[in-house]
Amino acid sequence: MTIQIGDRIPSATLSTPTADGPKPITTAEIFDGKTVALFAVPGAFTPTCSARHLPGFTDNLDAIKGKGVDAVACISVNDAFVMAAWAESQGVKTDQILMLADGNGDLTRELGLVLDAQGFGMGQRSQRYSMLVTDGVVTQLNIEQGGEFRVSSAEHLLAQL
Repeated sequence: MTIQIGDRIPSATLSTPTADGPKPITTAEIFDGKTVALFAVPGAFTPTCSARHLPGFTDNLDAIKGKGVDAVACISVNDAFVMAAWAESQGVKTDQILMLADGNGDLTRELGLVLDAQGFGMGQRSQRYSMLVTDGVVTQLNIEQGGEFRVSSAEHLLAQL
């Protein structure tokens, strides 16, 4: 079942790139007591993700935080090394946008937001979405329909704040 507005983010351990290498981080550490704008991409270095999705959140970071958001986080079913390389290639500082690796897709499955990309040789990935999470509870949820990029954009989420 797909997560809904009003649901709590499930407990999971992800990985985030740091200067010292990948570091485990729990959903409790990410979301408890904070307002977080989370967006998911099907894959680092993929065309729409690199050209529009991540840059949109980078460009709108100050405006989003100006609306009371404590943190902006990007999640993908990639490993932390790929997320670090992608952030670096995009000029994203990981202290500004938290890069989250859901390497095995565990949280993505728990959220009910798996994208079957096997037909493209990419295996199981995440659907493209954005959400606002307040103290661990989903308060906005924007899931893209197949191949689209509209409602998960930074601009769309910013308009909801």
